[in-house]
Amino acid sequence: MAAILVTGAAGFIGSHVAEALLARGDRVTGLDNLNDFYDPALKRRNLEALFRNPAFRFVEGDIRDPAALAEALEDPRPSAVIHLAAMAGVRPSIERPALYVDVNERGTALVLEASVKRGVERFLFASSSSVYGERKDPPFREDDRVDHPVSPYAATKKAGELLCHTFHHLHGLPVTCLRYFTVYGPRQRPEMAIHKFARLLRAGRPIPMFGDGSSARDYTYVSDIVDGTVRALDRCRGWRVYNLGGSRMVRLADLVTILAAALGREAEVERLPDQPGDVPLTSACVDRAAAELGYRPSVPLEEGVRRFAAWLAEAER
Repeated sequence: MAAILVTGAAGFIGSHVAEALLARGDRVTGLDNLNDFYDPALKRRNLEALFRNPAFRFVEGDIRDPAALAEALEDPRPSAVIHLAAMAGVRPSIERPALYVDVNERGTALVLEASVKRGVERFLFASSSSVYGERKDPPFREDDRVDHPVSPYAATKKAGELLCHTFHHLHGLPVTCLRYFTVYGPRQRPEMAIHKFARLLRAGRPIPMFGDGSSARDYTYVSDIVDGTVRALDRCRGWRVYNLGGSRMVRLADLVTILAAALGREAEVERLPDQPGDVPLTSACVDRAAAELGYRPSVPLEEGVRRFAAWLAEAER
């Protein structure tokens, strides 16, 4: 049984990761500031199952607050940190770049610093496929250059990876960076495409489609992301970067068709101009994760969307 700190534990991915760790017998401390980026009531709902487990401890606080970090790293003192807390989203980062830098860069530096001081033995950092920038040559591999981010969010995730490498180099902290590719599933943030589109379809309202529908994403179901994250935690030694994706590109227009079919609705599309900061495609090569972690995404988009649709129908009752 290990003691693990999960930052961002009330969030979409964080709550699922914390549940998986508790299910296998680990003790988990969750740190989250329950901010209003989206409705805090949804985040509190994400925590409900965690609170029913006596092996879970929750600290409400900000990663930029040294007192909150100190409390989160106290008894039980964690041997590992999974750092998921961040300001998320490409488009909001264009509107508030300084906030994204403060939380995602300075906040990550503070979590790393506190982890070293407390003797943490393993550190996982949630990065993003956005670090690959505006590319049209799939698939993306971990050894590709990631020097040209096209949004403040992407830049802060690249900066987070650099900070992680620096702390590994200086202090010998074993660090693994995980580049998540377009995660979806139950508890997905309301402004993300699949969740937003599903609510609009259920309400009989048009779906805003930025561009001509040809942009493509490597959609990854949350259980596959959780599986890859836990596998990476157990094998965190030295310095490593892994892509965690679904290994299948799907065009935006095709996503709308799949989602409409799952919901039994007809899709009406509202065509809008391309958005600054968006990239034409994402595509994960997961060969490294497969070889070194045993990672194999198992939930195809059609099945994942059906599961999400069932969850949404229950959540909105």
